Amino acid sequence: MPELPSIAHVALSVTDLAASTAWYEQLLGVEPAMTLSDGPFERTVFALAGGQLFGLTAHETARAGDRFDVVAPGLDHVGFACPDRPAVAAWQTHLDLLGVPHGGVVEADYGWALSFTDPDGNALEFFAPAS
Repeated sequence: MPELPSIAHVALSVTDLAASTAWYEQLLGVEPAMTLSDGPFERTVFALAGGQLFGLTAHETARAGDRFDVVAPGLDHVGFACPDRPAVAAWQTHLDLLGVPHGGVVEADYGWALSFTDPDGNALEFFAPAS
């Protein structure tokens, strides 16, 4: 059995790459690390802490009107790691300042989560595990 690898990157499909790139630049506070157009798509990639990459992809064959559906088979959400509850609360303040709707910080036995969506309805979360 090979050694279990970590996740190298996640890429979300978006309808308007320029608009989504600007939205994520504001959310993450960084500019993209690279752009790619080596297939039937264009992709913007952000470098995250820990070496992971987060991509936004606009496909040439995108279907007009399609939106992300959290209950459909496939991706449920992307969770960004936070070290603790105060860090999740800081992201809540940041989302409030950007005017991004969210569900507030929710506490569970396993940690704290702050859920929200991007302009295409892709489900996102800032999460800190319980200590």
